[in-house]
Amino acid sequence: MDGTGEPEPATDGETQPDLSRLVEAVRTNLLGDGKYTRTEVAERAGLSLDEVRALWRALGFATVEDEQRIFTDADVEALKNVQALSAVGEIDDEMMRSMTRIIGQTFARLASWQGQLVLQIIGKSPELLSDGSGERVLELMSQVTPVVSDLHSYVWRRQLAAYFARVESNTTANPGAETSLAVGFADMADFTGFTRRSSEAELRTVLDRFETLATDVVGAHQGQIVKTIGDEVLFAADDPHDAAEIALCLIEEAAADDALPQLRAGVAFGPVVGRLGDVFGQTVNIASRLTTVARTGSILVDAGMADRLRDDDRFALHALRPVSVRGYSHLRSWRLRRAER
Repeated sequence: MDGTGEPEPATDGETQPDLSRLVEAVRTNLLGDGKYTRTEVAERAGLSLDEVRALWRALGFATVEDEQRIFTDADVEALKNVQALSAVGEIDDEMMRSMTRIIGQTFARLASWQGQLVLQIIGKSPELLSDGSGERVLELMSQVTPVVSDLHSYVWRRQLAAYFARVESNTTANPGAETSLAVGFADMADFTGFTRRSSEAELRTVLDRFETLATDVVGAHQGQIVKTIGDEVLFAADDPHDAAEIALCLIEEAAADDALPQLRAGVAFGPVVGRLGDVFGQTVNIASRLTTVARTGSILVDAGMADRLRDDDRFALHALRPVSVRGYSHLRSWRLRRAER
């Protein structure tokens, strides 16, 4: 869906019904009737027009004219909640904009996936729109929406509790503070070529399988997925040994799955700065550069990782010639494998 709630079209040869009436019905069902202009929303929320525009953009919604009557009581309430949050936590404007942007990006992706799922269901079961009103679809959504909303809240609370649990174990707990982590990237080799050869349905299936694999493997070895970016996953672990296991398992399990392209990975250990759920710094950059020069099906690690894995008889390290990559003219690396037994 886009920022105004407009569904994306069905693809891959599926039946593409006339959704014009359904779109408006869904928007009304989810948000209520649009009855306010942006100016009126700002007045009711006690914010300036510029503040409302900035928050709207930060949430990733499409640009609309100030005088369009598309805003609802839900928009007013959301802006009041932003104000209340800022007052309670003494959050400055920069942090509020950053937080709002991350929330918008996260839920935009989630909403897009859920919207595509609904459209696929309609495409495969066009009888849901047989009466022309979309009432059957709305009835389905009225049952699903509160369940999904409760699930969102539950997962967020669980993830927040897990974050504070990690505070005790040297993760990026303090905003802007430096801490040492093992950071790794894994991506699908020759993904550009695969994209050219594949249909959208095949591409979607592969990306779903890749994200499922990454989620399962990283979680099983005490790691954390920082983010996924299409064909690439960025993960972190407090313990370099856990990060090594994550990288090896990702490579091995992708190689065993005929539906997935082979992976390559780069892992580095050192100081990172955590901010808004992401990680930054030289260690992250090195892990990224190592991934770009790793061969298909291989894992490269930096000196920080090699130092901490060298005495572990589960792993084998092979020193490689230094390479020149963007930002590093003499980057040392080691190929990581499982030790032969």
